[in-house]
Amino acid sequence: MVILTGKISRGTLMDQIYVPKERPMGFELGMPVVIKPLTEDGEVKPVYYNVEKLESVKVIIVQKVFRELDFANNVIITGSFLEKGFQFNDIDIILLLDKKVNSGKAEQHLSKLFDLNFHVIALDYSTLLKGLETDPIYQAMLSRYVSKKRLIIRYKNKINYKLLDLHLLKSKPLTENFDFLTGNQKYGMARNMIAILLFLNNKKISNKTIDDTIKKLLKEDPKKIKDNMIIGKSEFLQEYSMLYNKLFQKILEGIENGP
Repeated sequence: MVILTGKISRGTLMDQIYVPKERPMGFELGMPVVIKPLTEDGEVKPVYYNVEKLESVKVIIVQKVFRELDFANNVIITGSFLEKGFQFNDIDIILLLDKKVNSGKAEQHLSKLFDLNFHVIALDYSTLLKGLETDPIYQAMLSRYVSKKRLIIRYKNKINYKLLDLHLLKSKPLTENFDFLTGNQKYGMARNMIAILLFLNNKKISNKTIDDTIKKLLKEDPKKIKDNMIIGKSEFLQEYSMLYNKLFQKILEGIENGP
């Protein structure tokens, strides 16, 4: 089906829409046509931040997600979905809006619609900024994203040692349950720990800096960790345990010496 677009112009008695004289068949003079706003079904041009290119299927998913969540002030898609290929477990979405919304219902609706797993976080702009100031994982999440509207964020790190202690606990099971964890679980725990380290050292947190630091300090390729190709008695596990203990001691000292 051929679709023509035009703009509404002001007329003397009636406003009007101009179409070119040389046009496809089906648009002859006197033919009835349907007029509706282009924005109703039109595509929203996404804002890409540190994302070079997405597969065409993912672009279609992004457009549909934006339309389904049009009640939000902004919709931000982050996480492994933006990486090359189709190895993601779920699609991470941040909804920015000024009212309370049931993120669980949004997840269920999207999962049913797309037959994919979704993880939705709903918050307002000020809460997002507070998260970025104190939570290294928030910074990692927003180091690359695709959003419906341009996102302006300015913040400074605020170290909350008690909060970092809680975050670090998420990385502890790797040493205790190494043989029972999947590759993605191991990588997620390593990623969490390295993000905390970078945050404490006031370093930029991104997927690249996290992976580069994993290679440097944990002596292992992040892809091998994700693919679960690391053996239990490897140098990786020894380096991981040493770094975890050092970080734990540093955070503990911060708690003891803090207000």
